[in-house]
Amino acid sequence: MRHRIADLDGPVHYIDYGGDGNPPMLMVHGLGGSALNWMAVGPELATRYHAIAIDLAGFGQTPLYHRSATVMANAKLLHHFIERVIGEPVSLMGNSMGGHIAVIEAADHPRWVTELTLVDPAVGIPVRRQHPVMLGLVAAISIPGLAEAFFERRLQVLGPERLVQQTLALVSADPSRVDPKVVEAHVQLTRERSRLARQNSRAFLQASRSIGLRMADPRFWTRVRRVTAPTLVIHGSRDRVIPLAAAMELIRRRPDWKLRVLDGVGHVPMMETPDLFLSVLFEWLAYRIAPEPAKVS
Repeated sequence: MRHRIADLDGPVHYIDYGGDGNPPMLMVHGLGGSALNWMAVGPELATRYHAIAIDLAGFGQTPLYHRSATVMANAKLLHHFIERVIGEPVSLMGNSMGGHIAVIEAADHPRWVTELTLVDPAVGIPVRRQHPVMLGLVAAISIPGLAEAFFERRLQVLGPERLVQQTLALVSADPSRVDPKVVEAHVQLTRERSRLARQNSRAFLQASRSIGLRMADPRFWTRVRRVTAPTLVIHGSRDRVIPLAAAMELIRRRPDWKLRVLDGVGHVPMMETPDLFLSVLFEWLAYRIAPEPAKVS
């Protein structure tokens, strides 16, 4: 696992998990996440792919710099990364907001995406009763000025350890299943990012407001229709952030896509149940690959 920096109108951090399989696999995190979100599955994916995970602008170790953290700005950044850093078509995998961005890439630049895996993707959410923490976040980000103070104060009061624990409690059905090494890596990153102050909260707020608008925009479904890459949707049955109904709507509109529901799992199955996640992914890949015809002796 190597940390690398690319220059794309400013520094972009990514983790190279190794491997030399083709096509390369590029993993895209969700809102508030980072390339570390894939560390429980990255090494195993590297046995089949050249596995790479990017930090989008304003997240992980990629500074906001003079860039924007909106969905479309990071979608453009992702494409530039594929084109200039990887330089060849990729197997693209995205979680939550990263799944939304992955759909944009696959629809707008189809020749650069060979296959698509959407992990609890952020698509339109039906009206429903929200988790109390989610309600607090939505209320906070809707009020200019209060939003920045809310997030800065939250980190100060909770500290990195409790903030990570609280976040995992929201995105996991059972946070105890997350590997302690993964938890510690996220705590360390949160500690480092706490020094960014307003830049930290600004990126999160730009992205969260943007993804909220994008999820409500019916034009997103036009992009869904334009995707040509074979697509797998993996979704946790106990996702409190993006309900299973959202994944069902994707499949209703694209019945040629495959949906696998992970029973009793939350919003980040690659962190919570990595072995189950990988078995579902590899099963789909094996099913997709037609066996070679037997050689005639």
